[in-house]
Amino acid sequence: MKEYLGVDWGEKRIGLAVGNDEIKIATPFKIVANLEELLAVMEAEAVDSLVIGDPRKMSGAAANNPLWLDFMARLQKKSTCAVILLDERLSSLAADALPGTKKTKASRDEIAATLILQSYFDQAI
Repeated sequence: MKEYLGVDWGEKRIGLAVGNDEIKIATPFKIVANLEELLAVMEAEAVDSLVIGDPRKMSGAAANNPLWLDFMARLQKKSTCAVILLDERLSSLAADALPGTKKTKASRDEIAATLILQSYFDQAI
């Protein structure tokens, strides 16, 4: 069984979701602040693959955010984990559109990570 970590990268927070290829259901997990915390979660959860939301402009062109590019370069240097990039356009808006309040649902970043990972499960596995 392969363990997956869905990742919604942001300049302030990184939302995470977990799932595996047996059940194929993504679940909100937690928020981390930086790459070091992400790497610690990857190790603790024995993650096989990362499904990371790929920031794109609405036209579909790469966003080319220097902070995003730096994050990805550092991640690839510090981890041997498989990385799958998935278009994340509108994932945060979709997370906001789900019913519930801040008290009754996971954070926007965790939900966006969940939507990214679930989209991967629905399309690829």
